[in-house]
Amino acid sequence: MDTANYNTELRKYKHLNYGERMTIQLRLKDGSSPYGIGKELGRPSNTVRNEIKRGKVDQIKQGKHVLCYLADAGQAVYEKNRRNCGAKFKLMQSEAFIRFTVEKVQAKNWSLDACAGYAKANQLYAPSEMVCTKTLYSYVKLRLLPIHVLDLPLVVKRKNTAVKVRKYKRKLGKSIDERPKDIEDREEFGHWEIDTIIGKKTKEDPVILSLVERQTRHAIFLKIAGKTAPSISEALLKIQEFFGSKFEQVFKTITADNGSEFADLHQLELSTETKVYFAHPYASYERGTNERHNGMLRRFIPKGRAIADYNSDFIAHVENWCNTLPRKILNYKSPEELFEAHLDLIYAA
Repeated sequence: MDTANYNTELRKYKHLNYGERMTIQLRLKDGSSPYGIGKELGRPSNTVRNEIKRGKVDQIKQGKHVLCYLADAGQAVYEKNRRNCGAKFKLMQSEAFIRFTVEKVQAKNWSLDACAGYAKANQLYAPSEMVCTKTLYSYVKLRLLPIHVLDLPLVVKRKNTAVKVRKYKRKLGKSIDERPKDIEDREEFGHWEIDTIIGKKTKEDPVILSLVERQTRHAIFLKIAGKTAPSISEALLKIQEFFGSKFEQVFKTITADNGSEFADLHQLELSTETKVYFAHPYASYERGTNERHNGMLRRFIPKGRAIADYNSDFIAHVENWCNTLPRKILNYKSPEELFEAHLDLIYAA
């Protein structure tokens, strides 16, 4: 044998090759039957009969037209059929859906999955007029759509960072270990995660306060003076005044990291029924919803760009985009829809 990993057993369900077709041609000249040829090749007799039908050609022998099998003809028919097999591109049938997808990606920065899921959930197009999310990504990679891979920010690889273990850990309040376990199921509305997003690493540059509700994924982005405890307290006071007497029903718990800017966050428990918890150091996964939305905001405000360069109207625009984006995890409803529905129930009570 030429190879080390050889196998003397014939693979089942494998297509006939050119050598087998030549054997069929020679055995037919010798007068063998399809059954006998099949036994020799280890193939079902029907496979041989079908191959003979495909490879028959009209030839003239002694002035008479005779149908005979040729291996070259059978191979040519096989290769032609193979070129025509497989799923075909549905670009023409799904032209309207493709235009809808391109428009949403380019104008509103929607993901391909958000486009496909939203269109399907709202029955904008018939199933035969659409393609799935995976097919959309394939079209982009094949450059069949006027969308570049770099327009899809989550396609790029993520950088893996080493885990650091800190010996002395800051403790600002109750640990996330004390938070009720049912909050992790996201079955109840009113549980938030909080974080800050910086631009340039200077004390003069403002920061963005980010709050995200765990169940609905509704986000609040506020531009504040700096990454300090007084700035955080001032921003939360404005939010508290906005929701008024319903604040405690909208904000039942808030989970933060151990950053020094949240040093005064626990004082919220002194004036309201809202409970405050702190995640473990270097455990951003414990506030995964918040981190995910910070990444979405970074599409508009890249790292290293000064927050001072962006006014409050622009940040409000980004917040609106996040909250009106259909999400697969929400059955392609938007966070705004679900958040407003909960507010209606709270204020109607």
